[in-house]
Amino acid sequence: WLKYKGHLENLARNTLIGAANAALEGQVNTVRNAISGLEPSVGSIPDVAMSYKQAGVPWLVIADYNYGEGSAREHAAMQPRFLGCNMVIARSFARIHETNLKKQGVLPLVFARPDEDYFIFAKDPHELVVSTHGVVGLNENTPTVQVTVERVQNGKVVETHNIECVHTMSADQIGWFKAGSALNLIASQQKAAH
Repeated sequence: WLKYKGHLENLARNTLIGAANAALEGQVNTVRNAISGLEPSVGSIPDVAMSYKQAGVPWLVIADYNYGEGSAREHAAMQPRFLGCNMVIARSFARIHETNLKKQGVLPLVFARPDEDYFIFAKDPHELVVSTHGVVGLNENTPTVQVTVERVQNGKVVETHNIECVHTMSADQIGWFKAGSALNLIASQQKAAH
């Protein structure tokens, strides 16, 4: 689907550049790159996301209330997906942006306990490893999934948190997620029909 969205690589250079990082005292367009070496380095969100993509390491966004507000354009959801983001966990979503994430094959999850679980990610997020085993059984009849977050220091797990999240995915939207996007699913269905 990306070949039909011209200049996406250039557009992706703007991904989340206005985002303030609570874990870095509110710095804008700044995140830690935990895969660049033994000590995490700091870089712009698009640069770090691209390094994760090139290393084949998926990443996710942890967001505050009303994530995606003012981002109703399709590219606002397409850019993170292009850079390897496959999940956003937020305290809440702007409605149109949540729908656009689903169409792009990005799983939007809401913290079931937003005032408690959100803050796990505020301290040393470069030490966190997020397991998505809980989303394997994702279906429209079970609106909750477990996401496991482990804090790793010097190669050893020192804390484990099981975070309950809520989704609003329909059966069709789950198909989009599993295929990587709505367009990917449509293309595979058309290919199978011929």
